[in-house]
Amino acid sequence: MNHWLFKSEPDVYGIDRLKREKRTEWSGVRNYQARNFMMSMALGDLGFFYHSSTKPPGVAGICAVIRVAYPDFTALDPKSDYYDPKATPEKPIWQMVDVGHVRTFKQLITLDDLRTQKALAEMTLLARGSRLSVQPVTLKQWNAILALADAQV
Repeated sequence: MNHWLFKSEPDVYGIDRLKREKRTEWSGVRNYQARNFMMSMALGDLGFFYHSSTKPPGVAGICAVIRVAYPDFTALDPKSDYYDPKATPEKPIWQMVDVGHVRTFKQLITLDDLRTQKALAEMTLLARGSRLSVQPVTLKQWNAILALADAQV
């Protein structure tokens, strides 16, 4: 099993909405590296659900991959913000996965909290200029963040 981090702006799609709806399509990813990460995901892989572009940003909970990569239909819809005229049904270019809610943390584990953890020093999220909306998380990083979540009162 691999571990991931999925970034979303909570006012667009947050962990509470995922909990309410139980599942969602992770569509609209328009970065080749993030797309390739999604294409390597397996059913049951777990991911941290990260609230970005908010104050404070941080890890809000856990989701699981419940459908592996398939063509992102938003790329074919001219009315979509994620439309890509280069994408076609025969050559879709962009992929998405479906994720399901697993757990909402009692409290947000903030970006500042993450930065204080030595075990997370090499985490992609904490690298300068890192903007990937989907990124891998090592087992060591996964366990360090889980320990922070489990220590919440």
